[in-house]
Amino acid sequence: MNEKNWHKFPLLFSLYIAQSIPMSFFSTVVPVIMRQENYSLSSIGLLQLIKLPWTLKFLWAPMVDNKARTTKDLKRLIFISEAFYALVILCIAFFDLQTDFKLIIFLVIIAFIASGTQDIAVDIYAILSLKPSERSLGNSMQSGGSFIGSFFGTGVLLVAYHYFGWSNVLILLALFVFLAVLPLFFSRKEIPLENIKKDRVSLKDILSFFNQKGKLKQILILIFYYSGIIGIMAMLKPYLVDLGYDIKQIAFMSGIFGTLTAAFSTLFGGFLMKKIGRRTALFIFLTMSLIAGIYFRIISGIEPSVTALYIGVGLVWCAYGLSTVGIYTISMDSVRKGREGTDFTIQIVITHIGSLLVATLSGKVAHEFGYSGLFSAEAIISALTFILLLYALPRKKTIEVN
Repeated sequence: MNEKNWHKFPLLFSLYIAQSIPMSFFSTVVPVIMRQENYSLSSIGLLQLIKLPWTLKFLWAPMVDNKARTTKDLKRLIFISEAFYALVILCIAFFDLQTDFKLIIFLVIIAFIASGTQDIAVDIYAILSLKPSERSLGNSMQSGGSFIGSFFGTGVLLVAYHYFGWSNVLILLALFVFLAVLPLFFSRKEIPLENIKKDRVSLKDILSFFNQKGKLKQILILIFYYSGIIGIMAMLKPYLVDLGYDIKQIAFMSGIFGTLTAAFSTLFGGFLMKKIGRRTALFIFLTMSLIAGIYFRIISGIEPSVTALYIGVGLVWCAYGLSTVGIYTISMDSVRKGREGTDFTIQIVITHIGSLLVATLSGKVAHEFGYSGLFSAEAIISALTFILLLYALPRKKTIEVN
């Protein structure tokens, strides 16, 4: 790797981790806090609304594309959305969760709109600044930043809340979000002018994305690639509860050990994909998902030891981390020039919708056929996805660029 390009990766890592820590805190830790404060389950359920902006952000991705005409424009957009994100979090710190619950939910949604906008802009920055040969490592930073953010947002901040309280934790969180964007301020790297978009993007470009030749195959990969592990991950905590493990043990096993395993696997996955190419790496990553499904099917028929469970948790989170790098990289390869933010966001939203459907159905399958039935189904899905990859993943230059 050229030494003058190394700075891209820690820069991207800082930008991606800045958006993931607050999201993990509000979506994972806040429900725990609310339950401890005796909130009703229906009130806790309302908290899921905060994720809505990240599902719908493809609707304003064309506007972000239009605003990012130059390197200066793109950086300004990232700065503004990040600063607004931090400011809203800071405002939330001065409200009480018990007396101002609805207002806090509203402010969190506003914050996540800003976060989603920042995410689109950072994705554009990554796509335009990274060479094709650098995208796998760049997406290691994106995926790794998300998992490290989850680790801090779900683990460290929950402990910090008990020691410092609601207001102090949110003030620290807002400060971190603001500081995380400073590396971009000191970056003097200009994106080559030929990479900057020229044409105006509209909502019609969202529909035209699906009308491209051969795009159905790409969409099928996006929908099904994660499917062999998402069901396992969705039911992993209930499975551990039914085995007799308490909340602290499960939090460490999945929330700490699992997310850190995923974070390290993303770094390995980026280097491997750069070394052997997109196509081969995608098959290897999918093999990890298949192994995870088979492994959980085997241990579900016995009384697994703690060591056996840690191995299983490591396998499924490793498979998830590797898969994330693979999907993000081929999604970057598939964007149209001038529509980078729109096309990349559409593809990632497709993976989220597919994962949501699988996660929802996993509970029904586990209820009807038990955990063994669910894990068997997940292994079968991974095996069938191999066939899908053989059919849908062509040997294109864009896929095999190293």
